[in-house]
Amino acid sequence: MARSLYSHISATWSTRAKDDVHTALQRQRMIEYRRGGSFTRLEYPTRLDRAHQLGFRAKPGFVMVRARVRRGGRHKRWVGGGRKPRSQKINKITGRKSIQRIAEERTMRQFPNLEVLNSYWVGQDGRYKYYEIILVDPHHPQIQADPKISWIALHKGRANRGLTSAGKRGRGLRYKGKGAEKVRPSIGAHDRKGK
Repeated sequence: MARSLYSHISATWSTRAKDDVHTALQRQRMIEYRRGGSFTRLEYPTRLDRAHQLGFRAKPGFVMVRARVRRGGRHKRWVGGGRKPRSQKINKITGRKSIQRIAEERTMRQFPNLEVLNSYWVGQDGRYKYYEIILVDPHHPQIQADPKISWIALHKGRANRGLTSAGKRGRGLRYKGKGAEKVRPSIGAHDRKGK
């Protein structure tokens, strides 16, 4: 059976099938991404298969943006004074939000008239991670006339409320049943429910 174009693109981006040509191309991309700004408008997605899986359509009202966010955990300033070195907790401080969620929220602040639909990883180097964010203009006539995407006009601040795919993953909503009793509707709401 013949494979589709999207399956070939997906195989190229999978970690198992990295060849020398793709590695060299990715390295060249990282050099180009580093020289660019924190937010770059794109004409078309780099990973067409992943963008389509997450809701992108090549029509007016959809906008693609590449966002750059720092890698690694947080660092606190060293505090002099009486405490054990192990209690200082300077390095290895990891946040509750993933880097991808931070990228989505910053992009939402940069483009306040658009709504974040979803995002996906496109690369990383020693200092930064790069994500492509799919944005939708909820006031565009073609978006409002399309029943498949017109619902986004009712969603305000999707990225901040954890309604994107990365947000739901970070909130634990990929799991059901035993061990996931406290995640719905949210961890904070579940804690307030008993009071």
